[in-house]
Amino acid sequence: MKKDTHPDYHIIDVKMTDGTIVQMKSTYGAEGDTLSLDVDPTVHPAWTGGNTRLMDTGGRVSKFKKKYEGLGF
Repeated sequence: MKKDTHPDYHIIDVKMTDGTIVQMKSTYGAEGDTLSLDVDPTVHPAWTGGNTRLMDTGGRVSKFKKKYEGLGF
């Protein structure tokens, strides 16, 4: 195996959006650096099961519902 082909894998501090700091192994920066996240599992709807809203832009949703109202929608 070739030497020096893989990046350095070390422990860094990851600062979540709520201010908590978690230590993780990463190739980011150098040993002991801090990575501040803009989006993390504590706030992102994909992980929190957030409510998704259907935006009725220009009445498209209501137009669709009116067109197909007799089909059980």
